Amino acid sequence: MSDKQPGEIEVVVGRIGKPHGIRGEVTLDVRTDEPDRRFAPGTTLRAEAPAGADRRPASLTVARARWHQSTLLVTFEELTDRNAAEAVRGTVLHATLGPDDVPEDPDEYYDHQLVGLDVVDLDGTHLGQVKALVHGSAQDLLTVRTPDGRDTLVPFVSALVPEVDLDAGRIVVADRPGLVTPFPDDSDGQDPAP
Repeated sequence: MSDKQPGEIEVVVGRIGKPHGIRGEVTLDVRTDEPDRRFAPGTTLRAEAPAGADRRPASLTVARARWHQSTLLVTFEELTDRNAAEAVRGTVLHATLGPDDVPEDPDEYYDHQLVGLDVVDLDGTHLGQVKALVHGSAQDLLTVRTPDGRDTLVPFVSALVPEVDLDAGRIVVADRPGLVTPFPDDSDGQDPAP
C-alpha cells in the first residue's frame, strides 16, 4: 500500500555510490537540480535496492550532506559505519513531490509538469503533445507526439521553446520544417525512397 497522497509523485533524486571514510558517509550520484533541497538534514527518502540485492532499508533519513570538490557526500541516520554504507551501494533514492512543489528557479520545470502539455507553434497551430523528456548531457529534449502519431525530439532551449504556460497547459515551439512538421517533400512522414 502506498503512502502517497493524491497529486503526489515520486522522482529519482540520486543513487548511492561507494562509502567515504569509516563512519557511514557515502558518495552520491546526484539526479536532481536541487541537491541542497533534496538532501537537507532530516529529509527522508524512499530507498530502492538494485535488483537481486539483499534486504536493505526501505527509507533513509539524511543526517548530513556536504560537498567535497564536485562530489556530494551524505551521511544517513541509518548508516553508522563503512559496512552499512557498503551494503546500500547502488540504492536509488526517491523523493515525494506534492502538487504544490515547484522548482526554485522559475525557468525550470519538473518532468511531470511538462508531460501531457499541448504543443503549439508561434501562430497557435496545434503540433502535438509532450510525451516525455529525454535528459541529455548537453540539453534536455522534449518528445512531441504529433497528431499523425510520429514522435519528434525538440531541444528544450529558449530559442526553440520560447514559452511554457503551465496554467494554459501548453508549450510554444518555434517550429521549422524538419523539427516537428516534416519537410515539405516529406509531408507523409516517411523517408524518401533511395
